[in-house]
Amino acid sequence: MEEERVVSPVGLPETVTSIASKRLRDLSGKVIAEVWNGDFKGDVTFPLIRAKLLERYPSLKIIPFTAFPHTHVSDDPVRQRERAGLIASLVKTMGCDAAISGIGA
Repeated sequence: MEEERVVSPVGLPETVTSIASKRLRDLSGKVIAEVWNGDFKGDVTFPLIRAKLLERYPSLKIIPFTAFPHTHVSDDPVRQRERAGLIASLVKTMGCDAAISGIGA
């Protein structure tokens, strides 16, 4: 009797999970990037978050989402990965200590 094999239609994971960076203890004097994928009203929520952060940390420098490329989340997956790499490079080049992303419902 032959052994049967089952193959998942989902396939193998495409990305490798990595460990997240440690949280910053204090935002005073830090540089923070706002990264938006064009979904869920980032154009409304980021200015509110920015105002509250600057109220609490006046020496904080925030680079607004408008300084980075963004397109609606439903964009082509290959272009999403390319854009994510570009944004990560820009965040490093701009000397950011951290980034705010993933805001939404």
